[in-house]
Amino acid sequence: MNESALKLRIAALTGLFGVGLGAFGAHALKAHLEAGGYMDTWRTAVLYHLVHAVVILALALFSSPRFWAAYWWMLGGIFIFCGSLYLLAVVHVSWLGAITPIGGFAFMIGWGMIIIKSRDV
Repeated sequence: MNESALKLRIAALTGLFGVGLGAFGAHALKAHLEAGGYMDTWRTAVLYHLVHAVVILALALFSSPRFWAAYWWMLGGIFIFCGSLYLLAVVHVSWLGAITPIGGFAFMIGWGMIIIKSRDV
């Protein structure tokens, strides 16, 4: 499998998990999230997860090596930003909130890389 196909599959899996986690939070975890006051946290994680899943899908489809760094920064942002919010919402460990901005910064780097690398397109 070539690198472009791998990136496309990773993007598709990321979207699949975003939809699945959204449904899981809205149904199976609903009572738990509402009891702890973390439903909005879960929704924020799902929103950023799905938006950036679409971005990495577009980057994978574009298949230009100049955007691969942006792809990986966005994927890292999903894992760190969204992942820390998902964990925070489920386990209610407040220090996880301190990790979230690192993922947000990864998203910002990814967007910045798209700006920089698109100058010559």
